[in-house]
Formats: sequence, C-alpha cells, structure tokens
Amino acid sequence: MSNRQKPGENPYRPGEYTERGPRGGEVPNPRTVTIEPGDKPLPPTQKPGRTWERTGPPKPDKK
Repeated sequence: MSNRQKPGENPYRPGEYTERGPRGGEVPNPRTVTIEPGDKPLPPTQKPGRTWERTGPPKPDKK
C-alpha cells in the first residue's frame, strides 16, 4: 500500500496529508490538510494529476 492517494479517495488512515506531484515529487506551495477519523473523501488538489501523501499523524488542535 502506497502512502500516496488520489483526490476523492477515502483516506487509508487519519493524519497530515501534503500535496505531491504526479510522480511523487515536491510541488511549489503545496496544500497540507489534516484528515481526522471519519473524514472522507480526500479534497481536490490545486492542479489535476497531483496526489496526496500522508506525512504523519494528525496534529493536536490548538485551543
């Protein structure tokens, strides 16, 4: 199972996801989203063909 997923897919696991290029490379000004348990699907990326890569567990809320 890859860490990269397409927009619109249900995330495998909750966590921090960063936008990546079509072949997994870095993109300028990537979006970063936090996916909580029960969130679905993954949001759209800034450009077609990009994917989401899980970079770690969800960050705690700042209250």
